[in-house]
Amino acid sequence: MQNSTLSEQKQYSNLYLWNTPMQREHRPSHNLCLISWNINGIRSVYRKGFLQWLEAVAPDILCLQEIRAASSPIDDGYLQSLGYYTYWNGGAKAGYSGTALLSLAKPLAVNFGLGDNKFDREGRTIIAEFPNFTLINCYFPNGNRNPDRLSFKLDFYLAFLSKCAELLACNHRLIVCGDLNTAHKDIDLAHPESHRKKSGFLLEERLWIDKITEAGLIDTFRYYYPGLSGKYTYWSNTTNSRERNSGWRFDYFFIAQNLVEQMVDAFILSEVAYSDHCPVGIQLKATDG
Repeated sequence: MQNSTLSEQKQYSNLYLWNTPMQREHRPSHNLCLISWNINGIRSVYRKGFLQWLEAVAPDILCLQEIRAASSPIDDGYLQSLGYYTYWNGGAKAGYSGTALLSLAKPLAVNFGLGDNKFDREGRTIIAEFPNFTLINCYFPNGNRNPDRLSFKLDFYLAFLSKCAELLACNHRLIVCGDLNTAHKDIDLAHPESHRKKSGFLLEERLWIDKITEAGLIDTFRYYYPGLSGKYTYWSNTTNSRERNSGWRFDYFFIAQNLVEQMVDAFILSEVAYSDHCPVGIQLKATDG
């Protein structure tokens, strides 16, 4: 496994110990904070203190995956009082999958899905257009259940890559975030050798992430911290893996090349333990318009 350098460890720890909440007023006014989080059920994190976390961290944009609900149990009026426009894509099956978007700025347009009902009925994708970028919030399928679901996952990858290529060809300043359900490199999980034949670390899944980067999208966390090990975003609830930090980096932000100059940093909020995943995020310099 690739080891993190001392300078990377120091750089990351200095920036993101996150021992105290990141209030919006504590961030430079020219920065935008975007966060993505697989919450493993909106009702579950709601009971654990999601609203208190949301008020304390106050991201400019929050992308949620695996909401497991057709609509929010949270009063929309309350979220509006915090300044958020809200969009919920719960899918057709109750208690399964689903995505949501909360944004302090109203998007120019919001679309649900990739345009194929085979995938869109599961509520896995929200595409929001803002003045300075287009954001895709996506929850990728899990391929562990059976061979059919692995095939479904790989087909979803192809459809998603096609959508990204379409937007990039039209010069969209693209941001992609969500739970990819795949760790990319050996450094992105605790025990790579024992998982090479399991969905989540299969070669064909990892090669697809290569195709994303070859298409011109940058893995933001690795852009800043290419050798930083031990930084994961998912831990199984069944094996005390979080306590042992035996995890996987399943959750990502990718940005297009034409947004690199606006990027300030990328981060993982591993201490937020309301779900089996933790939030990940980026900061961007805000621009007028």
